[in-house]
Amino acid sequence: MEPRPTAASVVDPDTAYRALTARDARFDGHWFVGVTSTGIYCRPICRVRTPRRENCRFFETPAQAEAAAFRPCLKCRPELAPGPGLPWSVMDGPRTLARQAAQWLAAHAFDDADADRATGAASPAALARHLGISERHLRRIFATEHGVSPLQYLRTRRLLLAKQMLTDTELPVAQVAHASGFRSLRRFNAAFAESYHLSPSRLRCNAVPPANEPAASALRATLTFREPLARDALLRFVARRAIPGIETVDADALRMRRTLRSGVLGGAHAAGWIEIAFVPGRARLRLQASDSLAGATGRLLAAVRRWLDLDAEPLAIDAALGELAQADAGLRLPGGVDAFELGVRAVLGQQVTVAAARTLAGRVVERFGTPLATPWSNLDRCFPAPDALAGAGVAALAELGIIRSRAAAIAALAAAWQDIEVLLQPGAQAAPLVERLQSVPGIGAWTAHYVAMRTLGWTDAFPPGDVAVLNALGLARGARAEREAELRAQAWRPWRSYAVLALWNSLEKRS
Repeated sequence: MEPRPTAASVVDPDTAYRALTARDARFDGHWFVGVTSTGIYCRPICRVRTPRRENCRFFETPAQAEAAAFRPCLKCRPELAPGPGLPWSVMDGPRTLARQAAQWLAAHAFDDADADRATGAASPAALARHLGISERHLRRIFATEHGVSPLQYLRTRRLLLAKQMLTDTELPVAQVAHASGFRSLRRFNAAFAESYHLSPSRLRCNAVPPANEPAASALRATLTFREPLARDALLRFVARRAIPGIETVDADALRMRRTLRSGVLGGAHAAGWIEIAFVPGRARLRLQASDSLAGATGRLLAAVRRWLDLDAEPLAIDAALGELAQADAGLRLPGGVDAFELGVRAVLGQQVTVAAARTLAGRVVERFGTPLATPWSNLDRCFPAPDALAGAGVAALAELGIIRSRAAAIAALAAAWQDIEVLLQPGAQAAPLVERLQSVPGIGAWTAHYVAMRTLGWTDAFPPGDVAVLNALGLARGARAEREAELRAQAWRPWRSYAVLALWNSLEKRS
C-alpha cells in the first residue's frame, strides 16, 4: 500500500539523513524514518542497509509514521525507542498543553477501553475534560503538535505495546490484547492486521524465544535508554535506600529486584515482583515480572521507565551541570514505582540519615506489610497500603521508634492519600502537589519538594534548605546561605534536580 500523506514534520530532513547514515544514537526516540520503497519505519540506529535519501520520510513520532501507512521495523523495533524526555515549559501554552495531553494518553492508553472507540477511560472526551478544554480545541492543538489525532496516537501506543508483548513475552494472544487496551480480541486482530499487515500469531511465530533465566516468567520486556547512563550511581542510590524484604540490589550483576503491592499500578492487579537487569555493553535492560502483573503490563513499563528515568536527555543535562556532571556522566533522577511508599520514606527521612530512615522503613514493612511469595527468600513482603497505615494509629507507628510527630504525619498522609494520588498523573505540574502535601500536618516544604521531585520526575526541583546541598556547596545554614544556593542553582535550570543528586553524591564520595 502506498504511504499516505500526513502533517508536515519539523524534523530537518537533511540533518536527519546525516544522523541516519551515522546511526547516531543521540537522535534515538526523537524521530523515525519511513522508507517509501519498503513501507517500513525505523529508528535512527537501525542496522539495516541505509536507504537512499529520496526514499526517506522523517517523522517525530511512531503515530505520525503509522498514520502515513508505514509499518514498524521488526529489527530495530520502534516500540523500544526511549521517549523524548523534554522538560516542561510554560512559554508556549498550546504546545505544553498538547504535550501534557500526549502524556495523559500514554498513561491511560491501557485502561479498560476499546482502542477503536471514542469512549472510555482513555477517550479524547475524557482527556478534554481532564484538561478543561473542548474536544475541538484538543484535536486542533494535538494535531498541530503531534501531526495526528488523539485517537491515532492512542491506537499506535496500544499496537506498539502489543507488538512488544508478542515479541518479548509468552503471554497468550488474548491476554496481550486485553493488557494493551483492547477489550475485544476480534478488534485487536483487525487493528493489528490493518496497521501491520500480519496477524498477531504470525508475529509471535517470528519472534526470537527469550533466554531461559532462573526466575523465568511469562512476562518479559526489553527497555532502552540513551547513553551515557551512570549505572553505578543509580544502583548505589537505590541500594542505600532499599527496604529489607521489599527491594534488593546486586551491583555486580547490575540487577535490581522489588515487590509491588496490589493496585499500585492502577486497576485491580494482584501483588507481584519485578526484576530489572542492565545488559552489559548495551543501552538496554531486561525486565521480568510475575505473571500476576500481566494485566497491567503497559502501566508497569511506563512506571519502570519513570522509576529509572530512562527517557532522560543525558547530554543536555550534563552540559547544563558542567563540572558537577564529570563524576557521574549520565546521572538519572530515580523516581518510585509506589508513590505512597516514597512519601512515607520521605517523612521517615526527615532530619535523620539515609541509613536510619531505611531502618525505620524496614520496621514499618515488617509490622504492617503483607507477605508475598517470590522466587527469592530475601524478597518476601509488600509495602503496606495507605489504608493499613491510616488505620494503624499514631501510637502503633510510634512503637516502632518513629518520633511521634512523624508517626502522626505518616498517619495523616495515609488518610489524605486518596486526594493526593489524583495529583500524581504523568505530566502533572508540581505546584498543586507541593501545595497539597504541605497541607498535611508534619509535612514541610523540603519533604513536599522532594516527593514531587521523585514521584513526578520533576527535573527542576530544588528542595529548599537542603542541608546536604548547602554542605556540598560549602555554605553554612541559614536564610542567607539558602539564597546563595538558589542563586548558584539558576545556572543548572531546567535540570536542578540532577544537580541536587550530583551534590548529594559528592558528599557520599568524600565520606
